[in-house]
Amino acid sequence: MEDAIEERYTRWKSSVPLLYDWFTNHNLTWPSLSCRWGPSVEQGSSRNLQQLYFSEQTYGQYPNTLVVVNCEIIKPRYAAHESLSQFNEEARSPYIKRLKTVIHPGEVNRIRDLPQLSSKVVATHTDKPEVYVWNLESQPNRSPAPGASPSKPDMVLTGHTANAEYALALCSCGPFVLSGGQDRKVLLWDINDAVSGLNTPGRPTMNSGGTGTISSTHVSATGIFKGHSKTVEDVQFRPSSANEFCSVGDDRCIIFWDKRQGNSPAQKITDAHDDDIHCLDWNAHQEHYILTGSADTSVKLFDLRKLDSNESGCQVKKFKTHESAVLGVQWCPAKASAFASAAADSTVSISDIEISFKSSDSNANHSEGLIFKHIGHRGQIVDFHWDPLEPWLLATVSTDAKGGGTLQLWRLSDLIYRPEDEVLAELESLTNKSTI
Repeated sequence: MEDAIEERYTRWKSSVPLLYDWFTNHNLTWPSLSCRWGPSVEQGSSRNLQQLYFSEQTYGQYPNTLVVVNCEIIKPRYAAHESLSQFNEEARSPYIKRLKTVIHPGEVNRIRDLPQLSSKVVATHTDKPEVYVWNLESQPNRSPAPGASPSKPDMVLTGHTANAEYALALCSCGPFVLSGGQDRKVLLWDINDAVSGLNTPGRPTMNSGGTGTISSTHVSATGIFKGHSKTVEDVQFRPSSANEFCSVGDDRCIIFWDKRQGNSPAQKITDAHDDDIHCLDWNAHQEHYILTGSADTSVKLFDLRKLDSNESGCQVKKFKTHESAVLGVQWCPAKASAFASAAADSTVSISDIEISFKSSDSNANHSEGLIFKHIGHRGQIVDFHWDPLEPWLLATVSTDAKGGGTLQLWRLSDLIYRPEDEVLAELESLTNKSTI
């Protein structure tokens, strides 16, 4: 398997200038389990500066960290051919500069931003029952030396009775946090009363030992929702609502909740997959669509308009573009019908449901709709994030077999996803110019 991945990687590397408009590879000393785009810092004529957050899992040798970096992003069609073809996968990227390090209490399994407050406010899941909330602008920069004490989060959200490691979502409509865990519960926090301190600059500075008089605000869950029979793996708010949300888990169920109707499931899809469901995403442009990814290697598309009348008919498409468990799915912010999925097979697939719907036989080929496959990682891709500010730009992180990790920023060539007639017209125009 490892030899096959290396052979695939070698072939892919030679094709990078043809496939990508921009690409950069950043070697990490430690594996990374999560990444998230932050705010724009500076706009330029040919490049922009934007923050990115990612985690470092150090296996106890050094403190686990939450890292803030500045990324110099080359604008579309400005990257030189040499910069795409001559990258060194064993080196740090010249486009990525570390800005701040936060020493995290435990692993950083998930990073999610709170857009209602600021993209500099994030929540993190760890290998504990608590959820931590951080104001990354005011958190002090720390040195991750062996034995250093953890940084103090601005908030600690409590209520889980077992570890809550992956299922985490923050609402775009209000200051609400959603979490799921091994206790089979979905928890909701309203942090409105605690957010004023997060927006106040000038946080006191910790001393070199990481201790001080700063205290974290503890917030208890305002809602506890029970309906899963096994671990909850992912949660999502309905994009336009702070009252409705969805959860998936190892019981292979998709559960829809409405806190206005109480703490019991509002609707439920049983046996939605043939194995554990790891992830889901709700379409912000077409809210009747949700995606789920599973250990059965498939991504499924559900149409909620069909849910009331027929639970089984709610599934409208199945995508099989991976060979191992699907660990993440996200709708593309630049195009409502496109989405990306990442898997343990070291690949990221980009698919388009519009292309899939045009097929005359929906069951003939489950890879229909696939428009691109990123095979630049050689380890399990555990998280990725579409950039909400830069169309078609992705950040992906992997845990590599040799013990380190890889962060990649990439934007595929627009010749791949644009309408065929546009692409052909442009290529014809370029051909005509070259013959003059």
